[in-house]
Amino acid sequence: MDHGRLHSGPMNRLMRSAGVALGLTTIYVIRIVDPLVDANHMAIYHWSGRPLVLFGPIVLNFLVVWAVLTLLLLLVQTPGRTRAAVWGAIILFTPSIVLEDLGLLPSFTPAHWERLALISFAIVAYGLLMLLWRPAFAERFEHVIGFASTVLLFVAISGGILFFQLVRFGWQARSLNDQLPLHHSQIVPTAETKPRIIWIVLDELSYQQVYVNRFQGLQLPTFDALANEATLFTHPIPASIPIDTNIRTEKILPSLLTGKPVDALHSTPAGQLSMHIPDADAWQPFDQHDTVFQDALGAGYSTALVGWYNPYCRLMPAVLDHCFWTFWDNPQNGMLPGGTLASNLPQPILSVVMSHGLPRALKQFLPKDSVDTNPHIADYRNISDAADKVLLDRSAGFVFLHLPIPHPSGIYNRKTGQLTTDSSTYIDNLALADKYLAHVRSTLEQSGQWDSSTVVIMGDHSWRIMDWNGTSDWTAEEQSASLGGQFDNRPLYIVKLAGQHMGTRIDTPFHALGTRKLLDALLTQNIRSTEDLSTWAQRAH
Repeated sequence: MDHGRLHSGPMNRLMRSAGVALGLTTIYVIRIVDPLVDANHMAIYHWSGRPLVLFGPIVLNFLVVWAVLTLLLLLVQTPGRTRAAVWGAIILFTPSIVLEDLGLLPSFTPAHWERLALISFAIVAYGLLMLLWRPAFAERFEHVIGFASTVLLFVAISGGILFFQLVRFGWQARSLNDQLPLHHSQIVPTAETKPRIIWIVLDELSYQQVYVNRFQGLQLPTFDALANEATLFTHPIPASIPIDTNIRTEKILPSLLTGKPVDALHSTPAGQLSMHIPDADAWQPFDQHDTVFQDALGAGYSTALVGWYNPYCRLMPAVLDHCFWTFWDNPQNGMLPGGTLASNLPQPILSVVMSHGLPRALKQFLPKDSVDTNPHIADYRNISDAADKVLLDRSAGFVFLHLPIPHPSGIYNRKTGQLTTDSSTYIDNLALADKYLAHVRSTLEQSGQWDSSTVVIMGDHSWRIMDWNGTSDWTAEEQSASLGGQFDNRPLYIVKLAGQHMGTRIDTPFHALGTRKLLDALLTQNIRSTEDLSTWAQRAH
């Protein structure tokens, strides 16, 4: 037995226990720290709440777990059954958590049976250890503890670096989402001189699902009306690089705003964006003055934006006269941007317990979202309310709206016409998208602006069936609607010109990457008629 270690001074025992506990803490909580220390910083980039609400609970959870484990190890310094029980649990059950943590690596996904096998072995071995334990085993077990402690002390080095990075990035993000001064246009366009331009992006809106292979019985009267009085692009090509894989809104929207192809992104800890432009094979900072909003200001329009997911107000304050964005449906480690430090404090540990094997049978007893607490519904409601104010503000000449529908998961029941957290599908969300467009049209009609406005409606990308198929949210209805999981990459793309009352079609393939150029032509009134639009599309092709 290592008597020298057992009779070492209190300070040495404290330091060693703290070091071992730090190693264990690193293993146990790395999953909640990882999003905030990731090199791309995209979790920080998309966070719409206060940075303290994001970083504070993670830092405190890390310190609490470290302190509790340190205390526990200090309490079991004397060899015997209690020390064996604690260290036996650590040695036998930690490998399954390590295996789960390895899933953070992009090239490794542990199989469910592998983790189940490790846990099963740990349970059996731990049971035998406790059942067969004898004092005579203590000396040999101390050698095992000594080896495990040494390994954990090496892990603690990584843990110290990890915690330092967490605190450093939290400090750099301290001004994240501070309100920034906006641009203030002095020019107020009127319908008589410049048609109002309203650009609406409905997230994950599929052309195929709306107009080609609509689910049986699904009623979309607003989309049908638009097809009869607007210009429908039948072969839109998504602004994603590559087109059919890794389709992400966070890449597509900067592409649409700038007109540049983007195949990768990264953010600074302060939430500022850089884009990789494959044509130039170079990284470029996102330049708000090289966007369609700067073009609109140059054309004499005031600008207004209400959006989801992307931190628009942080990225483009100098070219926006009005801005609102939200992304509450971003539960990093179970925490919500709309929460407080106190309400988010228990969420990271609960997230760890959930990810490390909380029995599924117990999950039914956890609190469930209601219509009033569901973050996806909150995003939709908040954006819809903010959009109403912009639509009714005639001084907003160039308006951009980005809605979180029909993006899954389902938040609407098309049979009852109500928002819901119960069983709902992408098909239900399509019905909600139709209902929302009806609301936009009604709002503009009541203020006498629908006919005089140019309205561009599009999906940022189509329904990403390959991402949803096989998840717990996927339903038999969606399997049927997608024709067995077949992906059609066409986002919906519609343009209703000011004064247009007859539906037309453009069958020429049109790359949505050209949306900025299209909007520029509308802003400068180089497109005034359906004939102009058709000619422009042919040339763009």
